[in-house]
Amino acid sequence: MNFFFVLNGKALKNVILILIAAFFTAWFLYMENLAQIPVFSTKDGPKAVYRGEKDLALTFNIGWGDVKAEPILDTLKKENVKSATFFLGGSWAEQHPDIVSRIVKEGYEIGMLGYDYVDYMDIEDGKISKDISKAQEVFKKLNVKDIKLLRAPTGHFDKRTLNIAHRYGYTVVHWRIDSKDWKNPGINKIVENVKTAQKGDIILLHASDSAKQTAKALPLILENIRQKGLKLVSVSEMIANGEAHSKEIK
Repeated sequence: MNFFFVLNGKALKNVILILIAAFFTAWFLYMENLAQIPVFSTKDGPKAVYRGEKDLALTFNIGWGDVKAEPILDTLKKENVKSATFFLGGSWAEQHPDIVSRIVKEGYEIGMLGYDYVDYMDIEDGKISKDISKAQEVFKKLNVKDIKLLRAPTGHFDKRTLNIAHRYGYTVVHWRIDSKDWKNPGINKIVENVKTAQKGDIILLHASDSAKQTAKALPLILENIRQKGLKLVSVSEMIANGEAHSKEIK
């Protein structure tokens, strides 16, 4: 027995419109999913943030030194920058409580850079935990509360670091734009390295004594950011205000 289905022109048009709408809906969901593939993450596990959806985050690592941190703070104050995130090594913070206090007083966010400047990829789990715990105690004594962010001291990490940090309640923060200021390549080169920054990017800078040109490059970096109309926020504000990007770590 044969069955025949007859569609009039109006019904056929409706079917085509439904199919087109379904195709574009599926495509939109696919592209949205693709854009939000996790970066620096364990599969179905903790993630390390390297960028957000909007705004811009300046981050400064301080692991050692006595003279470069305050000029950076002076420049931020002079340039009326209200939001930045400082990742501090516990050992450095222990030796510079007055500067730590100033960072807090001036409204900047503090993240943890471990205690010693060690590569977490080169040490076993127990030593990573010990380094984080030791830093925790320092910041507790300095009355720095609610630290939620951790950056691997050398920037190198794997899924072990992500899992350990997660157990301690920290989000690991990486970066998308590396100023390479610690190489002291020249003020103009530092500015050029940061010039590609776009909305959502986390920028790596340093306020350790090894970064001798950062304070002088900073006003030019800020001028470029303002010309682009980008708003500066802390890393925590960036995470809270939109989707954070991450990537799978093997």
